[in-house]
Order: sequence, then structure tokens, then C-alpha cells
Amino acid sequence: MSWRTRLWRTALPGVGLALLVATPPALAEESLFYAPPRPGDDTPEFSGQAELGYTNLSGNTDSETLIAKGRLTWLTGKLTHTLRGETRQVKENGNASAEQYLAAGRERYDLDGPHYMFGFTRWEQDRFSGYDYQFTTIIGYGRQLLAGPTHKLSLEAGPGYRHDELESGSDQDLAVGYGALDYQWQFSEGSNFQQEFSIEGTDANVTTRAFSAITAQLNAHLALRLSHEIKNNSNPPEGSASDTDLTTAASLLYRW
Repeated sequence: MSWRTRLWRTALPGVGLALLVATPPALAEESLFYAPPRPGDDTPEFSGQAELGYTNLSGNTDSETLIAKGRLTWLTGKLTHTLRGETRQVKENGNASAEQYLAAGRERYDLDGPHYMFGFTRWEQDRFSGYDYQFTTIIGYGRQLLAGPTHKLSLEAGPGYRHDELESGSDQDLAVGYGALDYQWQFSEGSNFQQEFSIEGTDANVTTRAFSAITAQLNAHLALRLSHEIKNNSNPPEGSASDTDLTTAASLLYRW
């Protein structure tokens, strides 16, 4: 069975809901999935983050959305290891209109100065996409251009490989050119804006992903996040419901 996210309607502000576990109050400044900044001197050796959002809209159209994300990060010398998992499910009038599962792992090795090397792998199943699943692996070089207390900016790029299993039963192996940025703005104590963007180009299509979020810290562990995600495939395979997925969410975020 194949899977695909068709996330163009998910949340309204004020309807986010989360229930997540707790541990000691040390927060790491981390990006969700693109170009994470260098760990700070006070970053704990092991940290985690979990996010859960739920929306139920009724009226002319009944829709129900569940978004769950989790990430674990640990440090080994100059290496930063990250594991990430996500799921999104949307139902409209009782019928599934989106379903996505994602698992990814990432390694970062800090060089002298603002330079680093990285590598990551990502597996995803998206319903309504025309793909049964996609597996991507990327390696490359990154540079942190801004590292102040107010503004942080990282850029990275590199080559990679993607394997696509199509709903039609065929498959394809593609070379990938990858680039990404992560910008964070701490505009007040306990509140920040984050903008992430990545592009993955192949001979078959170009996939762009963007994530924008405003996060307000409620206490040492818990925060409220309003976010918007966009994923676009310039040339989706036959059977895809759309070339663009949109997700707007209000959720609670727990970090330890």
C-alpha cells in the first residue's frame, strides 16, 4: 500500500493540543530538519523534542487533523547525531485525504570555524502522491554565516541519491543536487521566528520544502508553535493528487 500527504487544510490558531513527557530543563537550539546550527557551549549531550497538534473542524465540511513529530539529538565530540520521525493524517467528512509517515537520521561533523560536514538519510511514504515510497541520502558541506544571540543563519549543499518506488510498480534511481538554509530570529525573550528552506533537484523533478514557524516559550519545557509547511514537486508521477502540499498547524511543543 502507498501513502501520501495532501496537507492543504489542517489547523486554525487556538485549536492546537499536545500532551508530551517531561525531563530536565535544558533546551538545545535545533532546526527541525534542514541546516541545524552548531551546538552551543551549554547544549546538553542528550536532548529531545516532541510536538503534537490536533484540529477538529465542523460545519459545511467536517475535517480532522493529527500531526505528531519527534526528534532525539545527542553529541559525541564534534559529531551531532539526530533521529527524527513524523506522521500526519487528515480526514474530511470521514474519508482520509492525507496520510504521511517519515523517518530520518542525520550526522553533523563540526570543522574549524563556521564550517561543518553533514550527511542524512530520509525514508517517506506519502499517500495520494503516485509514489509507494521514496528513500533519499545526501552528503555535503555547510557553513554557519550568522551565530549571534539574536540571528542565526546556516547554509548547506551537496550531492545525493534518491530511490523512488512508484505506485505503477516501476522504480527509478536518481542523482540529487541539494541545497538548504535555516534562519532563526530570537525577537524577544522566549519567542523566536524560524524559516527553513530546501531544494532537491533531479532529472525527473525538483522538490522544494519550506517551513515557517513562530514559537513562544510557555515555561522551561513547553512552548506554543504556529507553523506553515509547503512541499512542492515540480513533476509528480501519474496518480498524484496534487503537486503541492500545504500544512498550517497550531501545536504544543515539548523539549528536554
